[in-house]
Amino acid sequence: MKVLVAVKRVVDFNVKVRVKSDNTGVDIANVKMSMNPFDEIAVEEAVRLKEKGVATEVIAVSCGVAQCQETLRTAMAIGADRAILVETADELQPLSVAKLLKAVVDKEQPGLVILGKQAIDDDCNQTGQMLAALLDAPQATFASKVEVADGKAKVTREVDGGLETVSVTLPAVVTTDLRLNEPRYVTLPNIMKAKKKQLDTLKPADLGVDIKPHLKIVKVTEPPKRSAGIKVPDVATLVAKLKNEAKVI
Repeated sequence: MKVLVAVKRVVDFNVKVRVKSDNTGVDIANVKMSMNPFDEIAVEEAVRLKEKGVATEVIAVSCGVAQCQETLRTAMAIGADRAILVETADELQPLSVAKLLKAVVDKEQPGLVILGKQAIDDDCNQTGQMLAALLDAPQATFASKVEVADGKAKVTREVDGGLETVSVTLPAVVTTDLRLNEPRYVTLPNIMKAKKKQLDTLKPADLGVDIKPHLKIVKVTEPPKRSAGIKVPDVATLVAKLKNEAKVI
């Protein structure tokens, strides 16, 4: 069984994000980029399925600029067998990415597609669900545990009230939550091996997909700065301030 994993190149989670002076978006010039943390968890889970003998091949896929090759090499260093880059310099919104992934899925015919539940840059949490809808395939989102056997995936997912376990028939789409696993440390020998692994590059036109954006970002602004806290002499003053100034009680 093939497992296809989608990965996204985002601003590294350790970097403080800056908004452009004209408020059109986030400044990514000369900023460290890395693999989306949720996607890293997805790659780790796919590799673990291969190590258990459930999967025979792990394919990493990314959509975006040419520098996404670095992200795909990281995925292959973790353990993916080969990679596919759908290269475009155009802005990609969740629906466009879902359409591109559907075209790749139609071509590769994987038994399982794993994605991070969301990307830490736009926090849309949409691509996995949209992909499942386009494929007309079962989906299990926010997975904290995945077991694959007998043509089905048993997925424990995190919901507001606790944990929910669902069973989906393969092929299916699964999105990963933070507690699914802890990605392994990538060693130097594996980084060197990843440089020799197959990485194919396609264009959206090769897949026959229109990536025209349907949404427009009107303005991006930083959140208002928090005012400094104050000390109060006693509980009565605290309650009075919470009631009269903060108006939270």
